[in-house]
Amino acid sequence: MTRFKYKTINNDGETKEGVREAEDKFVLARELKQSGETLISVEEIKAKKFKNLERFFSILNTVSEGERVIFARNLGSMLEAGLTIGRALDVMERQVRNKAFKKVIGGLSKQISEGKTLNGAMEKYPRVFSELFISMVRAGEESGNLADSLKVLSMQLERAHTLKKKIRGAMMYPSVIFTVMLIIGGLMFVFIVPTLVATFEDMEVELPLSTLIVVWISRMLENYPLQIIGLFIAVVVGFIFAIRTPAGKRVLDTVVLYIPGISTIARETNAARTARTLASLMAAGVEIVRAIGITRDVVQNVHFKGVLTKAESAIQKGTPMSEVFEKDEKLYPVLVGEMVKVGEETGQMSEMLENLASYYEEEVDRRTKDMLTIVEPVLMVFIGSAVGFFAYSMLTPIYTLIGNF
Repeated sequence: MTRFKYKTINNDGETKEGVREAEDKFVLARELKQSGETLISVEEIKAKKFKNLERFFSILNTVSEGERVIFARNLGSMLEAGLTIGRALDVMERQVRNKAFKKVIGGLSKQISEGKTLNGAMEKYPRVFSELFISMVRAGEESGNLADSLKVLSMQLERAHTLKKKIRGAMMYPSVIFTVMLIIGGLMFVFIVPTLVATFEDMEVELPLSTLIVVWISRMLENYPLQIIGLFIAVVVGFIFAIRTPAGKRVLDTVVLYIPGISTIARETNAARTARTLASLMAAGVEIVRAIGITRDVVQNVHFKGVLTKAESAIQKGTPMSEVFEKDEKLYPVLVGEMVKVGEETGQMSEMLENLASYYEEEVDRRTKDMLTIVEPVLMVFIGSAVGFFAYSMLTPIYTLIGNF
């Protein structure tokens, strides 16, 4: 995805500037037009090279999701207590320890003192404040309920962060076990196998196929360590770059939807993220078409983005949003379309989406725990098989040697 700085004009003649990611300029123009805005000018934001080491480390010192959650919650609490925005930002600037975030908050405070709105000041820091964050703040400022909007935003960000941590936590255990196993296996191939092989060769023992395979792997690691490490790094880096391209991202997102177990978690995670984001935006008073556009940017999988693009277009044509979700039941679970339909019929869309988000967040939590329960015995079987193969390969020649005496 490429980042673009753009300027638009809406039907009322109001101009707006912003930064947004898109596959290209044409996709950006189409997305903005669906939101009721006409693109006037657009400029690609190119990544700049590091000028010095200090700048390099300053970029590494980013603002975490947890810090953004605390910022939204505390700012909302201080505004509710009667502090002005400028005063609240000054207090938070002194409290924050992250130097990068401290600089951002100082910039916000300066722009507020110059007469800018908070959402307008935040647009200057797209790496820190997402489109969701800025839109919630804008809705709060326009409605006069900024403190309430910030509280809703902090809950949305916290739940999304918690959901992400649960999924990462479920993947941590198998990742650590697999990494440790690779390290131990590599050390055995490099230091233990050559000693045993030298003994077998001195005794002129005939080696079975399994032992020959182990010997071949050992000699490759012993003779070409740098080449193998370089190849491994090249594969990993190549994979990372590949999935960052539009085509690679689409392939990966498609594969995820067909992996048993993972596919269900992916569907329910995207359903929870969609429902939670839409509920928060609508509760804050953001117009539905705009809310769907922001939600599309929050959702990561390109296939789910496509469904939300259809929903955005359908609403502009007067078609109920629920019909779009009902047609894409292979992506969004059946319950999503049903709950959205109930929300449309009762006029309580925000409440229905809130309940839907809570349900799927609990489902994802349960499924990740179940998956971890299944992964543990599978890992044990895999490790046991690897150890058994290695032991068989090394012990068979020893038994043959003993039998010859």
